[in-house]
Amino acid sequence: MHLFLDICQGLGLGAAAGVRPFLPAVVAGIFGIANWGVDFAGTDYAFLESPVWIVAVAVLLVLTFVLRRSLDEGPTDAAIGGVAVGVGALLFAGTLADHGHDSVGWAILGLLGGAACALLAQAAVRNLAGRAAARLDESARNALPLWFDAVALVLAALSIALPPVSLVALPFLAWLLAGGRRREGGKYAGLRILR
Repeated sequence: MHLFLDICQGLGLGAAAGVRPFLPAVVAGIFGIANWGVDFAGTDYAFLESPVWIVAVAVLLVLTFVLRRSLDEGPTDAAIGGVAVGVGALLFAGTLADHGHDSVGWAILGLLGGAACALLAQAAVRNLAGRAAARLDESARNALPLWFDAVALVLAALSIALPPVSLVALPFLAWLLAGGRRREGGKYAGLRILR
């Protein structure tokens, strides 16, 4: 049963990191320090609950908001996306190591699973953000990262407190991504008919 819950928790944390990486890392670190649902101490991933790590991630969060306002969004979003995949992989692997699943095979499974969940969430959120940004004014468009950070925070906390929530979150993200792609395909269907 522990393994099932650890996998669910890792899936949820990986997905939360894919939405936005920084607050899930902070939440997991704080929960780890308090030993609330996750404890990275004594594993190769003990740094995930280190105060230095948590402060560094919080500084990166603030820095991304500053850079996003002063630089073009594309490179900043791409960098955040790369960080998201790495953080998702580490959180999933750390969650598995929490209850003794820390062999090389489990570590590779955790790293790959976390990266895959982060990539799925990232693709769904990027698609949704692109569609929403086209309909919003500039101030609302600039607030989108704050909303996604809030979603990532809630998903990370729920994934630690109620690990099976990931069994709802991941299919929802896949549905969101598929629905967005279907809309994009349908948008150009009329143009093909006119040809």
